[in-house]
Amino acid sequence: MPQVLSEQEITERLEELPGWQRSGDEITRSYGIRYHGGVAMIVHVADVERLIGHHADIDLRWDHVRFAITTHDAGHKLTSSDFDLAARIDRIAAAHDAKPR
Repeated sequence: MPQVLSEQEITERLEELPGWQRSGDEITRSYGIRYHGGVAMIVHVADVERLIGHHADIDLRWDHVRFAITTHDAGHKLTSSDFDLAARIDRIAAAHDAKPR
């Protein structure tokens, strides 16, 4: 299980991922993308999540997708796995031409 990050480590990791915000013990980000494009993006993210064994909570709306990430196995705390997944999601979003919100 990944180690829970300190407050300083969380701040430093957030600085490396512009657009991601902390919301309690989650990091979140939304991307503007139309519904069917959002579905395709979610499938792409889900394929990667399956491979790495870590997943985000995903909220799909008609014009955007929101991701929320925390490590459930670490008591819903933030770990390096969360920030690694966020960086992967950023790359997938760019590949799907999703616009940061």
